[in-house]
Amino acid sequence: MATRRILTGMRTTGRLHLGHYVGALKMWKEMQDRGEYECFFLLADVQALTTHASSPEILTESVRQVVLDWLSVGLDPTREDVNFILQSQVPERHELSVLLSMIARYREVINNPTLKEELERQKRATMGFMAYPVDQVADILMVNPCPIGYGDELIVPVGEDQAPHLEYARTLAARFNKQYGKTFLRCRTEIGEVGRLVGLDGSNKMGKSLDNAIYLSDDERTVVKKVGGMFTDPKRIRADIPGTVEGNPVFIYHDAFNPNAEEVEDLKTRYRAGNVGDVEVKRKLAAAINATLDPIRERRKTAEKVDIGEILRDGTGKARTACQAIVEEVRRKMYLQYP
Repeated sequence: MATRRILTGMRTTGRLHLGHYVGALKMWKEMQDRGEYECFFLLADVQALTTHASSPEILTESVRQVVLDWLSVGLDPTREDVNFILQSQVPERHELSVLLSMIARYREVINNPTLKEELERQKRATMGFMAYPVDQVADILMVNPCPIGYGDELIVPVGEDQAPHLEYARTLAARFNKQYGKTFLRCRTEIGEVGRLVGLDGSNKMGKSLDNAIYLSDDERTVVKKVGGMFTDPKRIRADIPGTVEGNPVFIYHDAFNPNAEEVEDLKTRYRAGNVGDVEVKRKLAAAINATLDPIRERRKTAEKVDIGEILRDGTGKARTACQAIVEEVRRKMYLQYP
């Protein structure tokens, strides 16, 4: 029987927001619910140290918050085919990262688009940070079926900004296969319908440090307040001035969260004509976002009573079993097994 696996994850650097939801979590939930794949959801706590090594004490709470957010959106580790993995507790994965770094090329790594973008914000980039592209390949390939059988699949559902890392995973897998023999599958990428959600302030990136995000754990009143302060068309100082819809954060969010397409189209038409004020547009947006978050809030109440430690031990144990098999094979093909 074919082995069909999903591997995806997030760095544990704090609570998750709507950008995580539309860019990744919604898709993860849909793929989980199909029941066609064995799902491995990774809590990348080691990689969180690439930017939080000076304050590691926050990572334990961040792991808890991310697990609660995952449970709140409906990821279900009580299913036999769903596993939550704590990255730091899979030592075989670290070994795989080192072994893959032996065939990774320096210029490839430093030219990774995501790495280059982050380097502009990093004042003191560490070696751990620079190795991030290779380390993420190890994340993906640690659950590669071994040995590979007919019909086996490895799928990586991610947000749009992570796509370059997936291309590099395919590059390293192909290079290893060519040099040492067929070992790794060519992983397939799945990207959510909404690639990236802009920040509330109109910036391209949403994040905690920028204070421009709505979190999955925000209450109803907080959402209303945040939506009320959202950036809109700066040229529109009165409601009777025609406004721009394209690229307007309020309408980007309406398209992402308001299921009433007729209402959204009506708001856009009136906004362009100068026949609706920002207050009405934002009020309806806040209602749509809160309607999206209401079931997430309810599930969170239940999730807070769950034994997170048990969930992580079970899922991490399954990941270790999968990773041990592939690492043994990599060692053998790289002549690192000795009597």
